[in-house]
Amino acid sequence: MIVSYNWLKEFVEFDLPPEELAHLLTMLGLEVEGMERRFGDLDNVVVAQVIDKQQHPNADKLSLCKVDNGAEILGIVCGAQNFKAGDKVALAQIGAVLPGDFRIKKSKIRGEESSGMLCSEKELGLAEDSAGIMILPQDLQLGTPVFDALGLKDTIFEVGLTPNRADCLSVVGIAREVAAKLGKRISYPVQKVVESGAPIDTVASVTVEDPHGCPRYTARYISGCTIGPSPQWLVNRLQAVGMRSINNVVDVTNYVLLEYGHPLHAFDFDLLTARKIVVKRASDQDKFTTLDGQERVLISTDLTICDGEKAVALAGIMGGGNSEIRDVTRNILLESAYFAPSGIRRTSKRLGLHTESSHRFERGTDINILTRALDRAASLIAELASGSVATGVIDVYPQPVEQRKITLNCSKVNKLLGLDLSEQEIVHFLERLEFKAKQIERGVYEIVIPTFRVDIEREIDLIEEVARLNGYERIPVTMPLARVFSDRPPRHQRLETQIRSLLVDQGFNEVINFSFVSPSALEKLLPEADVAPPVPIKLLNPLAEEQSVMRTTLISGLLETVKRNLNFRTMTLRIFELRRIYLAHPERELPEEPMMLGAVMVGRRNPEGWNQGKEEVDFYDAKGVAEHLLASLRIRQPLFSTSDLPPYFHPGKSCRIFSGTEAVGSVGELHPTVSENFGIDKQIFYIEFNFEKLLSHVDAVPTIVPPPRFPDTFRDVALLLDEELPAQDVVGYLQALNVPELEGIDIFDFYKGEHVPEGKKSIAIRIRYRSADRTLTDDEVNPIHQRLVEKMVKNLKASIR
Repeated sequence: MIVSYNWLKEFVEFDLPPEELAHLLTMLGLEVEGMERRFGDLDNVVVAQVIDKQQHPNADKLSLCKVDNGAEILGIVCGAQNFKAGDKVALAQIGAVLPGDFRIKKSKIRGEESSGMLCSEKELGLAEDSAGIMILPQDLQLGTPVFDALGLKDTIFEVGLTPNRADCLSVVGIAREVAAKLGKRISYPVQKVVESGAPIDTVASVTVEDPHGCPRYTARYISGCTIGPSPQWLVNRLQAVGMRSINNVVDVTNYVLLEYGHPLHAFDFDLLTARKIVVKRASDQDKFTTLDGQERVLISTDLTICDGEKAVALAGIMGGGNSEIRDVTRNILLESAYFAPSGIRRTSKRLGLHTESSHRFERGTDINILTRALDRAASLIAELASGSVATGVIDVYPQPVEQRKITLNCSKVNKLLGLDLSEQEIVHFLERLEFKAKQIERGVYEIVIPTFRVDIEREIDLIEEVARLNGYERIPVTMPLARVFSDRPPRHQRLETQIRSLLVDQGFNEVINFSFVSPSALEKLLPEADVAPPVPIKLLNPLAEEQSVMRTTLISGLLETVKRNLNFRTMTLRIFELRRIYLAHPERELPEEPMMLGAVMVGRRNPEGWNQGKEEVDFYDAKGVAEHLLASLRIRQPLFSTSDLPPYFHPGKSCRIFSGTEAVGSVGELHPTVSENFGIDKQIFYIEFNFEKLLSHVDAVPTIVPPPRFPDTFRDVALLLDEELPAQDVVGYLQALNVPELEGIDIFDFYKGEHVPEGKKSIAIRIRYRSADRTLTDDEVNPIHQRLVEKMVKNLKASIR
């Protein structure tokens, strides 16, 4: 919000210098982000009087003047002809720097010395164009800086408002805050509407078909207007806050917008076909051209102002080119309405059309200020455009809004703020903000909230108002009570940290992706068309279609990251993410949010270098990372199985990871179709763990096993097995026999081909035996080994090679 120091002083009497006023506003929560002194650097442009004006002896179009600046008589050469001796003018003296960095120096023009320059409005930055030099009123004192004499010197504040303080998007709103803080009274603008002519009901009508989107609509009719330039005071006031002057009628609507914070709109009444206003929703694919000349395609949720046949304004955002005020406009219908913030915000965001009007309606204006702003604007238009205001006001207000009432407990105010304010002080602070207080019982009051304070909803909001008015700096500083306690993180946090460290040690980098994904990203994870995708949780108000559902897996985000890096020529990647996914629960409103670990490997096994190999990572690299992770977490005897794989894994190059009978993760190559769906033409190896399940299998206390005292012995056996039987099943079978002397099982050879029957494979197994209390002899080991081999031959349908 841009606000003028001089404009504020029209509503509140105060003598604070601009710097102190900026501090006061900031301490009220209205942070002053910048200050600009308007015309503060032009004090060397002073009021002067032309004593004599003669023709320049060496130039037909120049004049040689003698000018009195109150201290001396100066010779000035001037090219303008719109002045005479005796006129008071603006003299830029030697050393003055005019807008545009134009520095005034003593010079000779056609042989005559000129000790300054007589200035026009354009040269002083007061107008875009001017026909001659600026003629000043005769009552101004010579030598006075021009901008002081004309009252144009000002300080402009740029106030950064939080979205909830819509009431301060106006000069009146900020003046109200200053008055409340200083204990002053605010002087509101006076509306004096002189009505004449026929009642407005006989001239125009208003119908509101969507009272939810437009709870109130008011209008006045002004006839016989003359459109022309605005008076200089109005032009100066708008320019001071960064608005350009258009014409006297439009300038008035902008002036009242800034003054009261409520947008208004003026229609050329003669361009309204049916001579009436209808507020209604647009139809899908309706086209409407706004004042900026852009054609907008509307949808059924957009609220429009129509003339009975066509749209003439986009409600609360911008008017249409088919009803704008023109130079020939004579009759005006002036609108002052209230539009629901949600509807304006939705339409403005969709169309990318943000205006001063929508900025205020989106945040919530005062529904009960409509007629006051309407009358203020109507009286100014009648004065500046010589119009006649019709009798009466159209006011469509089917369900008047009542002021909210909130109960305030004064003891709670002091308890929360750490103060010792009396009931009278607390009530007085609120009354200075134009709240009304009624005592219910001792220390408890019913506070009536004015409708311009749309941000006050709860008791705590009233307590904040007391804190603001009393002064944040007056809240006592107390040292917090320090307690010494152990800050040992819980077990799951320690394991999260451990897993991150383990993966970083393996050369991985952690990434963080959005929890919101596109529905199509989940479909890309299905290599087969007949597999139904998981049902994701949809967002009610997504930012974009690409982020419209909650992720059900980490792999989609990781693959998007891989694709982006590959596009930037980063061809070797090891990345992981340890975050939550969101799974809809059929019986609960809230989803399940398990923590998952996903890690991707792609590219070279070793960093690029002259002494490094060029081999690419493969399944065993990924499986090695998974095994290292499991071993470091002390998960004993994990099992790897090719059954029940997630659909995005390659069925022949992937496996599930079990701890006991529970699946805790998967590892392997992604299905080529999945990689292709994401636009990746490289082999992708993926490691996935359910952190919650993994956590339940981690040994809480490390087990220390002393080194063996007695030597081991081993026996080898080569088995001929069915090709479909996983080698892991052989290992699992032997472990399940629970032979005390059996210490370890290793598969050290695999063969399939010549001398091996079709449908069979050969694996060689080394079985290690050891006893904890003695050295085993061959006579002890051989019978045990023989029984194991016989059991494998019988139960695994194997034969000895």
